[in-house]
Amino acid sequence: MTDHTLTRNALIDVVGIEKNFGDAKGDALPVLDGIDLHIAENEIVALLGRSGSGKSTLLRILAGLIPASSGTVEVDGKPLTGPNPGAAMVFQSFALMPWLTVQENVELGLAARGVDRPERRDRALRAIDTIGLDGFESAYPRELSGGMRQRVGFARALVRQPDLLLMDEPFSALDVLTAENLRNEITELWTAGTFPAKSVCIVTHNIEEAVLLADRVVVLGSKPGRIIHEARIPMPRPRDRSAPAFEALVDELYGTLTGRDKVLEDALPAADATPVSRPLPNATVGGMAGLVEILASKGGSADLPELAAELTFEIDDLMPLVDAAALLGFVTVDGNDLDISAAGRDFAAVPLTEAKVVFAAQAAERAPLVRTIVRALRVNDRHCLRLSFFRDLLRRGFADDDADRQLRTAVDWGRYAELYDYDADSDQLRLDPDVARG
Repeated sequence: MTDHTLTRNALIDVVGIEKNFGDAKGDALPVLDGIDLHIAENEIVALLGRSGSGKSTLLRILAGLIPASSGTVEVDGKPLTGPNPGAAMVFQSFALMPWLTVQENVELGLAARGVDRPERRDRALRAIDTIGLDGFESAYPRELSGGMRQRVGFARALVRQPDLLLMDEPFSALDVLTAENLRNEITELWTAGTFPAKSVCIVTHNIEEAVLLADRVVVLGSKPGRIIHEARIPMPRPRDRSAPAFEALVDELYGTLTGRDKVLEDALPAADATPVSRPLPNATVGGMAGLVEILASKGGSADLPELAAELTFEIDDLMPLVDAAALLGFVTVDGNDLDISAAGRDFAAVPLTEAKVVFAAQAAERAPLVRTIVRALRVNDRHCLRLSFFRDLLRRGFADDDADRQLRTAVDWGRYAELYDYDADSDQLRLDPDVARG
């Protein structure tokens, strides 16, 4: 078993990693840019970031499951050119073979490596016992709860006694109590020096989870993913959520994740931003309106971490709503502080019919894709265009799925604002007659 008091040595070094994926037209879409990361023995590193920051892509590069587009990855001082032999991975989706028993699932990786049956059995049973599944060796995945299935995933990874355990949001598919219990058990194993891996790298979007588990938190910004902050967690385990030092670190990380990238923020004013340079956040009008109304009911100001905790939201739940409200000028964000604007007060206070007018004015001016659609429909003689026209334009800057999501959001916002309508049968966007006359 691992002694976590040993002098730390490098397990993996990442230098200058970039990763691009091709879109339907063959253009390169940057996902990671200039990533430098060092993971040492005897530490837990958390990769923290919002959706689209490339966390999972980076984890798969560390595992050797996908290659980087450029840069170097070294394991024990040697270039990684294929699957990382010293790494094992735990996935969010459990990824168990339903026709195999717990023990057979745990043995699967050992069998693929040619380990003989008696040793496979002994190692699998030890891993099953370590992770708290003793007595369920002959059960099938369908007989297990979500938490127990994830324990099988942990046992299957840990049976290899890897140098580096990679975990891709391993608790996000579990209910709150089950996730907390499993986190606590892993912390106990690590603290006791009985965790069968030298180091851990965990991807998460949950700030408290990162501070609870990690020795070091690496924060990635988005589009493309870049390391924008790193925080060391000096507190001994187990950690008290109510401790001032814990709360200060959570606030620090919230501030980093909610802060604006000044390069992007200052590059273009709202009136000149394009649908690619300033995408629409993945937020519905109803969700955005709810956030603005809650803020208005609180006197117009709120602390983001406190608001998220009060609403029992994770950051990925709350931030698209915050980003959307900020894009439309309904709120302003300064670090962890959220403040309602005059337009936001109007939007929250007036009746629904008038709220649509307020929303339409803000969206047509400040939401680049909505503005582009309105302008294009206005200059067309029939004031209508196929949605696929805008989809083709967006694919120059977005992957297909992201382009479709942008259009779904723009259609949702435009319909609510009564700026334009969409007919799915004909794939046509049509400008509202009152807007066309205006």
